Order: sequence, then C-alpha cells, then structure tokens
Amino acid sequence: MIKVKNLSKKLGDFTLEDIELSVKEGEYFCILGPTGSGKTILLETIAGIYNPDTGSIIINGNDVSSLLPKDRNISMVYQDFMLFPNMDVRKNIAFGLYYNGFDKSQITELAEETAEMLGIRHLLDRHPSTLSGGEKQRSAVARAIITEPKLLLLDEPLSALDTVTKVKLRQELSRIHQLKKTTTIHVTHSFEEAFALSDRIAVMHGGKILQIGTPDEVFRKPNSTFVADFVGVENLFHGKAVIQGDLAEISVNRLKVVSSTLKSGNVSLSIRPEDILISNDPIESSARNSFSGVVAEVSRMKSTVKVVIDAGIPFRVILTKRDYDDMGLSIGKKVYLTFKASATHII
Repeated sequence: MIKVKNLSKKLGDFTLEDIELSVKEGEYFCILGPTGSGKTILLETIAGIYNPDTGSIIINGNDVSSLLPKDRNISMVYQDFMLFPNMDVRKNIAFGLYYNGFDKSQITELAEETAEMLGIRHLLDRHPSTLSGGEKQRSAVARAIITEPKLLLLDEPLSALDTVTKVKLRQELSRIHQLKKTTTIHVTHSFEEAFALSDRIAVMHGGKILQIGTPDEVFRKPNSTFVADFVGVENLFHGKAVIQGDLAEISVNRLKVVSSTLKSGNVSLSIRPEDILISNDPIESSARNSFSGVVAEVSRMKSTVKVVIDAGIPFRVILTKRDYDDMGLSIGKKVYLTFKASATHII
C-alpha cells in the first residue's frame, strides 16, 4: 500500500538515513523508538510536510514524494490534538468535509456518525477548551478518519493522556481499526502501546530503522543490543558461543547457556524475564537450561514482582504477586531456575 524507498532527509543536525519501509493495505504499523530517533520527522515526510532529499514515497503505486499534503489523501493526528479553538467539536470533526465541498446534509450525517463511533456525540456542540484530554484526542481522531483517508498517521497520540484515559483510547484505536481497516502508521516510544496495537513494528534509533517485524519477533528476537535493551529484554549478557550440533553453547562468566540460535564467536545473549521459570525445588523439565542460585534483589511493582537470581550471572525473572508470596521468596533464599533453548536468543 505504502512504500518508502531509500528515503533521506536532513534537518539541521539531524538526518534520516536511507529509510526502507513497506506497509500493507489495512495494516496497523507502529514505529517505535526513543525521543529524538526521527519518528516524527519520518511521519511528517510521509505526510508531505517535508519533501525528502533523496528517495521516494509511493502510495498505491503512485509516487507522491513531491505532492502537497492536501493532495496525498493522508490524515494525521498529533499528540497535542491541534483542534481549532474557535470551532465547536462538530465543526472541528467536519472540517475536512467543508474543505472538500461536501453538502450540508452529508456533513451533518457524517459528523454525527463519526462522533457516535468515537463516543463523543454528546460533545458536538462543545468547544475544545471545555474538553478533557481524552475527549480532545477522540475529537482529533474523528476529524482524521471522517474523510476516509488512504493512510492515517498518528504521532504519539496517547502520550499526553493520563494512564486510565490512555488505556481506554488505546482500546478505541484498536476497535476503530477493526471497523474501518484504514492503513495506519502509529509513532510511539511505548513498547506496551506498540505491542497492544500493531500488526508489525519498526524500531528506530538515530535516524535509522534497526529492525522490522511482528511484535513477537521484535520483542523475543531483537537483532541488536539497542533493540533488546529498548524493548525491555532485561536479561542481556555477553559471552562466547560455540556451535555443537543443532544448538549453540554460550559461555557467560563460566556459566554455560544453551541456545537454539546458531551463531558462534563473541555474541550477546537475550532472555525475556517472563520466559524463565523458578522453583523452590529442582525442576524436572525438557528445557535445556537449568541452574540454581540465590535471590539477590526483589522489586515489587503494581501487579508483578521482579526478582533477580544470582546464578553466577544475574537472571531477572517476573512473577505474579501470588506466585511470589506462595513461594515464600526472600533475599538470600536458594531457588532453581530453568528456561528453554528456544527462549535464548543470540544477537
């Protein structure tokens, strides 16, 4: 549906470098990265706010790289809503229809239908200054989708909202995408947000795309130490790998860890904390990695407990609060841990 080919753009001291990106028709695609990685500049270049220095942007087979934003049939929603303060919600939502010459009866019907879809029909006669952050963002999304764009661009649309509103609107975005099937590119720095919404993810850093894949591929098989660290792998170690048959054995601080990823030499090793099982007793399992250690640290979070097990290297494990309490864990207690060779990814 949309292809970005060899796109580069220099703005001041920052440069997007040779961006290659392909988003399928109807796909919900997230661009994930820290502040300053170039996510918004890429989105604005796709929208036509900037023209690329090199490369091309192709939508439905047409090169739109030099077209004005109004000629690309793209809608964009920013994190700060950007509603017109002098217009009520109805006129804000319908703005694109007025601009495109729809008649008054069509505008009234479509504005009410779209507001109903976003759960804000009761706000149509209100002005932006009287709305909450969530209501403003729903109004901005309604304005963006009412024109049936080929492509919907969302720039950190949830970052300015409180936690409860953020979760609700994330669910709304998912529901609307299921209804409308609009091809969507959503920029965020939150991997939880990306994981919940996206069909695929691109991870950006320093003006470059480092990895593209499904959420599971990116989160469980990061292709670099930066991606692993950014998406919260937490168990990231360095060692030397030797291939032995259909497995690799990695020496990390004299501990031998087995992986189904076949690489040799000096490597980085990632294991997601939720893939490690711990027990008070030795674990009978087909998993190839089994160690004993002692509880070194405990961090209680809202619904889980993070435990660091010193087994020669510090393994970080996530438990439910109930599991933690049932096991009677405390600092200094001896435990056993195990994880599969397939849960051990070599970078």
